[in-house]
Amino acid sequence: QLHLVESGGGAVRPGGSLRLSCADASGFALDDYAIGWFRQAPGKEREAVSSISNGPLNTRYRDSVKGRFTISRDRAKNTVYLEMNSLKLEDTAVYYCGAVQSGPNSDYVPGSPLEYEVWGQGTQVTVSA
Repeated sequence: QLHLVESGGGAVRPGGSLRLSCADASGFALDDYAIGWFRQAPGKEREAVSSISNGPLNTRYRDSVKGRFTISRDRAKNTVYLEMNSLKLEDTAVYYCGAVQSGPNSDYVPGSPLEYEVWGQGTQVTVSA
């Protein structure tokens, strides 16, 4: 069973940067999964932030983070990253990574949280002045 662990959250000022990591703690290869980053602020629904396929590295981003966030996959480290720059107050949330198994060399990049099968415990990102 895949066991996702997020890390890298913290408190930053507007305009700051953070890099979130999503890794597996149970020895499974993330190469077999499309990975998505989602976030959930208090009182709001979980929303998609960015996702990446397991094949030719097809990616997708929500409009509000385009140009500021970058998702990437390091196969050697079995880790997916979310580089977040120019952070804004409205980026404050708990960030979760999710995984859904996809075929080899797939360009499948699901955007809905309903499509993901496994979730990490989340990491808090707080942007405040």
